[in-house]
Amino acid sequence: MNYDLIVAGGGISGVNAAIAAAREKRKVLVIECSGFLGGSAVNCLVNPFMRYWSKNESGQNTAVNGGLFLQILDRLEEKGGLLENKVTFNEEILKIVLDELTEEYHIDVLFHSYLVGVGTENERITEIRVANKSGVETYRADYFIDATGDGDLAYLAGCPYHVGRKEDECCQPMTMCFRLSNVDVETFHKNREKILALYQQYQREGKITNPRENILTFEHIEKGVVHFNSTRIVRKNPLNARELSAAEQEARKQVFELYSFLKKHADGFQNSNLIMSAPQIGVRESRMIEGMYEITAEDIMQCRKFEDSVSRGAYGIDIHNPDGSGTVQYHIDDHDFYTIPYRAMVNRLYSNFLVTGRCISSTHEAQSAYRIIPICSNLGEAAGMAVSLALQEQLKVGEIDINRLHRLMDNYHCLY
Repeated sequence: MNYDLIVAGGGISGVNAAIAAAREKRKVLVIECSGFLGGSAVNCLVNPFMRYWSKNESGQNTAVNGGLFLQILDRLEEKGGLLENKVTFNEEILKIVLDELTEEYHIDVLFHSYLVGVGTENERITEIRVANKSGVETYRADYFIDATGDGDLAYLAGCPYHVGRKEDECCQPMTMCFRLSNVDVETFHKNREKILALYQQYQREGKITNPRENILTFEHIEKGVVHFNSTRIVRKNPLNARELSAAEQEARKQVFELYSFLKKHADGFQNSNLIMSAPQIGVRESRMIEGMYEITAEDIMQCRKFEDSVSRGAYGIDIHNPDGSGTVQYHIDDHDFYTIPYRAMVNRLYSNFLVTGRCISSTHEAQSAYRIIPICSNLGEAAGMAVSLALQEQLKVGEIDINRLHRLMDNYHCLY
């Protein structure tokens, strides 16, 4: 079957790319390796949504990430899947919201399907091959978008890329999130400093193997449940199947180690239970394509506003040490934001192919800022609209009129 657009990856960035094209009457297929949509927000329990606002002149928080991202928030809230803080969400309800959106826009979705091959001709991608329960299937389209997070489609097509830090290709650590139930949350918060001191003592004594310098937790939508983003797997390659498999096993050891420590030594956790770890480990960083523009740390820190901007960002640089403990952070001024240029999604090889999400063209340092879900959500939506414009006149993705794209984004309340 032939499509106008095929999107590889069914995370929020990929879903929004598909919706943005489908609402312009394009025929779209989404390929997803899991059994549901939502990507890292569901597979890896990446929760809550990181900062998507800045302060206006009156000092009030106003969203810098608009468009479909805010619609998803509204739908989550309508279904009881979003806390009053507007950042903590129920990923089970998120799955349902994304299913409903793809159905409303008549988007074909193919689950449990892995990219295994790409066909190219005359500087265009012509087809992809996927492996699933039906065997190996081939799908053709006029345009393609890579929203896999790891740049898998770009890699299979032979696009140039780099991995992690340029000096040694080492990536930010991987993390397996997990949750404990039946926690006395009030007691826990009162005793955080004492618990942290004991945790760090146990690290020095070799009783805690996790190199993370502290215990990072977040509120959960269910009372008495604490969400942990606190395991840290360093110096393993998320693109190497054996190292990724080893990372999953090592992370689960860290999960149980931390759970056992808290249950035995931390006030508030005496009656706690380990109720779940993420279905798969969370990957912060892997491939980044070599695009028409490489985003730098200076672009982020100086809050640069690009003429071809397709998304805003208010989340600062946040580099979890690839070598062990420590986190480097640079916060964006509360009243400001940076932007992401369209050129960073445009690859250097193929005229009908865009990359979106965390694997666009940037440095290791800059990627640590824009990799969050709200920004990637906007990038996906912009990519889908750009493809729709390219389809209209059979243009190369690098040739679209950015002013036309901005006008189309205005129609859907996207902020750029």
